[in-house]
This record gives sequence, structure tokens and C-alpha cells, in this order.
Amino acid sequence: MTVRYQIRLPDPALARGSEPALAFTANGAEAFAEQLQDALRTPALFERWRAMQPEPDEVNPALGATDPTATVTGEQHDLAINLVALTSIPGDILQHRLRLLAGNRWEMRNVSKG
Repeated sequence: MTVRYQIRLPDPALARGSEPALAFTANGAEAFAEQLQDALRTPALFERWRAMQPEPDEVNPALGATDPTATVTGEQHDLAINLVALTSIPGDILQHRLRLLAGNRWEMRNVSKG
């Protein structure tokens, strides 16, 4: 089932996770959307995070779920960036990826069936 997640980055310059190797590097709505889309479509972000864990082999592989058809669009609204993600990835996994990318500098605005 595809779910539509509406996400807001109120201050994009501060939307960076605590680990630079995992955090957003984007500037601009399209770049943020592209980086989140990649984090949902491919295992690259998850694999980098897992390799940093004390016991990488003990990390639940379900956290590495991907959705090759996920799409993310972004638009600038005043100073904030609004992202819309359409994906079958469960919400808890999407939120984990957002925390890696943006730390706690994001807001989930709405969740609905895609």
C-alpha cells in the first residue's frame, strides 16, 4: 500500500542529522527531495548507518526496507521546504531515515493513503 507523507523542513539550513556522513547535504527543495527519494529507493543510507553501529550484523534487516518506486517532490514555501513522499515504506522506517538525514528539524504534516 502506498502512503503519502507530507513533511515540512521549517528551516532547511538546520535540517541536518547529527552524523555528517548520513545527513542531508542539500540546498533547495529539489535537492532535498532527491536525497530523501534516494534514501527510500536504495539501501545506501541504511547500509552506511548500519556500518556505524557497534554490532552491524545484529541490526534488524527489516530497517533496510526499500521502495524502488518511491517518489518525493519538494517545493519552497516562504523559507520552509515542503516535501511529499509517496512510498510503501512503513512510517517508522521513513521517520528513522528522516532523523538520520535531518535530525529533529522536520515535521510530519499529514499522512494519508497514496
